[in-house]
Amino acid sequence: MSGPQKSAVVLLSGGLDSMVSAALAREAGYVLHVLTIDYNQRHRVELESAAHIAQVLGAAAHIVLPLNLRAFGGSALTADIAVPKDGVGSAIPVTYVPARNTIFLSLALGLAEACGARDIFIGVNALDYSGYPDCRPEFIEAFEAMATLATRAGVEGEAFTIHAPLQHMTKADIAIQAQRLGLDAGMSWSCYDPTAEGLHCGLCDSCRLRHKGFEEAGLPDPTLYATLP
Repeated sequence: MSGPQKSAVVLLSGGLDSMVSAALAREAGYVLHVLTIDYNQRHRVELESAAHIAQVLGAAAHIVLPLNLRAFGGSALTADIAVPKDGVGSAIPVTYVPARNTIFLSLALGLAEACGARDIFIGVNALDYSGYPDCRPEFIEAFEAMATLATRAGVEGEAFTIHAPLQHMTKADIAIQAQRLGLDAGMSWSCYDPTAEGLHCGLCDSCRLRHKGFEEAGLPDPTLYATLP
């Protein structure tokens, strides 16, 4: 007779990466407590995708937490700054949201301690991405160490594990995982600057990386783009 299932808190933005990360948590046997942060982002349509994905994955709970990062600004996703459309560069782009993954993981940690989960899943990726510093393995390792120091559970000997199952995958690998897991990639949303008609723009970094992943994987891209990347 198998024991009780373990719970995990899963950060779910509604994007392809977070969707695959959540599905991998489910495949590993975790009960999903899904956390989506409504940070008043430019691409708010991803919140609808997150709700749909959480339902499809059979999440035990889905919390959508309002956190108005537009009050801080400092990013093309949270301020009146144009989203770059000229290709993926080598510098950290203006779509970087200051300390976003640190903030989100801190909230996920609070939820995990409150609900008794000791595992947290995040869909960060350090290969095909836009160079964000809070997607690096060193950051994930440092946050995991901090989580033990910062919590009652950690002090009392219950360490937290931060799972980043896509950390070393290319976007093609992630597209292949979505197919293997039986996910409809069209449920997910990646574009930073949706058109008025509700299409992916096709030219922002996120659109370009998404389309490149499907192309390199040899899989059809179900995304509706205003302009093909």
